[in-house]
Amino acid sequence: MAEPARSPPWLRFAVDGAPAIIFLIVLLMTRDFRLATWFLVGGAALALAANLVVERRIAPLPAATGALALVFGGLSLMLHRADILQMKMTIVDGVLGAVLFVGVAAKKNPLKVILGGAFSLSDSAWRTLALRYGLFWWACAVANEIVRRTLSAEAWAIFRVAALVAAVVFALAQTPFLLKHNRDAEAPGPPEPPDSGF
Repeated sequence: MAEPARSPPWLRFAVDGAPAIIFLIVLLMTRDFRLATWFLVGGAALALAANLVVERRIAPLPAATGALALVFGGLSLMLHRADILQMKMTIVDGVLGAVLFVGVAAKKNPLKVILGGAFSLSDSAWRTLALRYGLFWWACAVANEIVRRTLSAEAWAIFRVAALVAAVVFALAQTPFLLKHNRDAEAPGPPEPPDSGF
């Protein structure tokens, strides 16, 4: 069986970040949150399809975040409530952070299960990485709540795109830690960004 094609990281970020960027552009141009949400839902569906075409598979994290964008966007449209879409980041990042913290406490690190094939780290290094990601996710969840409750929809959409960039920067910032603790001779690349979809 042929191995799935591996796309460059920049392409994966472009595909995963496209729905958020399209949403922001439409919202800034029209000031119509509902119309922008329609574009978001369509963009999320296209991003999942593009990921499937490019890599002949959908990686678990992009698949989950893309599906959640469809669910939250769809609910926001059906119920005519913008706050449902805005709460997606709070709920998803909050749950992901909690899962990592509970996993670390139970000595069953979910991050190791997800990324274990890409990196060869000691248990203590996996624990440190999981705690960093958990804290990052919770920080994003708290920031999202502050922004969505205190600023305009347009400001929230800008924040959401900035959060995607921050996720990539955070993932890249883990590279020195991975280089230091990786037990394989081959140097690892950075892990996938914590939240790669809208």
